[in-house]
Amino acid sequence: MKLAFSTLGVPGLPISEVVRLAAEHGYQGVELRAHPEEPVHPGLSMLERADVVEEFKRGGIEILTVAGYVRVAAEGEDQPVLDELAGLVELARDLGARNVRVFPGGGDQDPGTADAAAARRLAAAAPYAADMGVRILLETHDSHRAGAAVARVVGTVGHGSIGALWDIMHTWLAGEEPVASHAVLAPHLGYVQVKDIASAEDTEPLALGAGVLPLRACLDTLDADSWVCWEYEKRWHPEAAELPDLLSAGREHLLRLGAPKQ
Repeated sequence: MKLAFSTLGVPGLPISEVVRLAAEHGYQGVELRAHPEEPVHPGLSMLERADVVEEFKRGGIEILTVAGYVRVAAEGEDQPVLDELAGLVELARDLGARNVRVFPGGGDQDPGTADAAAARRLAAAAPYAADMGVRILLETHDSHRAGAAVARVVGTVGHGSIGALWDIMHTWLAGEEPVASHAVLAPHLGYVQVKDIASAEDTEPLALGAGVLPLRACLDTLDADSWVCWEYEKRWHPEAAELPDLLSAGREHLLRLGAPKQ
């Protein structure tokens, strides 16, 4: 199992510090939140992108994903969505990241309408992503929080450069058992985001193992070489504990849960 953490847990932290945290606490990769309030976003110049690549190379840490905020099922015209997707794919290419994360964002639309919009846009973006050596991953989130909902869209696209990102909190909130989520997502699965919370009503981030999410049941479904990323939502919960203080214990917890069963 290869471990990463998301910079959503360390809002605004300079890239040099992100790399240092990953190396010091035994994480092989980082999921970079791509947003203008963060050090990495599509507005970076080529020189700035090269500096990010050099920082990660120096630290021996992989950039797993550029985590963007494109909503591929959102109402409206296709072209603005496709333009934003292209920008994220190019950023990922320039940084050497293997993935781009996108959201469904279907809102209150009819599910069939939202599915069709998402599949159409992802299919249109797929050849360019393939040319760039990048995979676009649709996260289990918001209007498509169940694995079955994301698999329905990605399966319709049917392209190797379009896959799924399994956020276990959202599939759990959707009432889906981990074995069922994995069964439908496995043919498309890029990697898994783990986290922990106190309850469905209290989603403030907790240390891994301190809450109710079925982490072991999720990890039991994965291949031994799978990527697992800890998405600690500090940005949305500033009162939560500081992630750097939790990283070592979180890594140890995940490795214990993911160890081969005797």
